[in-house]
Amino acid sequence: MSYVITIDGPAGAGKSSVAKEAAKKLGIKYLDTGAIYRAIALILAKSEIKPDNEEYLREALSEIKIELRDNEVLVNDFDVTGEIRTPEVDELASIYSALPIVRKALLGLQQEQEKYGSIIAEGRDVGSVVFPNAKVKFFLTASPEARAKRRYDERIKKGKSADYDEILAAIIQRDKNDSSRDTAPLSVPDGAIYLDTSEMSELEAVNFVVDKVNEALTK
Repeated sequence: MSYVITIDGPAGAGKSSVAKEAAKKLGIKYLDTGAIYRAIALILAKSEIKPDNEEYLREALSEIKIELRDNEVLVNDFDVTGEIRTPEVDELASIYSALPIVRKALLGLQQEQEKYGSIIAEGRDVGSVVFPNAKVKFFLTASPEARAKRRYDERIKKGKSADYDEILAAIIQRDKNDSSRDTAPLSVPDGAIYLDTSEMSELEAVNFVVDKVNEALTK
């Protein structure tokens, strides 16, 4: 029998890396919902469709096809994997993902993935809105400072320029935006296991998630 595991949490908490590694250990599919929203935001911005233009938004959303293929994100058959992982797209995603019309259009796409087998999904409302009946739910977080340091180190490792103070300010603002928006605000889903990774390594977080899932599957 297939099942769904969800990991919610704020930006930069390590949800993606933990979900990917946990999926490998559990032998199930990883669903990156954040990549879907980033891809949508990128295409809408490139098409110069403003967030307040509902008519054009509805038309554009009806024509967009998104496919998650292994480590690639395709929009209308074009690979946008590299383009969506930038601070600019992070900000755009926060703006567009707050729109009810965008979230409604993509809700079905996310829920459809369950029919292809067991999945672990990460995002900001996967446990509360997308998969409210998930087998196990997690809320993964870390202090803004810890998240900013991880983002900073990540960019430096990739040879990109980075400013810790700017990254920290952006994370704090993103938290505020995601928690205060009217539609699907960031919150701890009912029944979720709360995990603060500020002082944990990625491996420790992954093992914690895997152990809790295996424990739940034996009940």
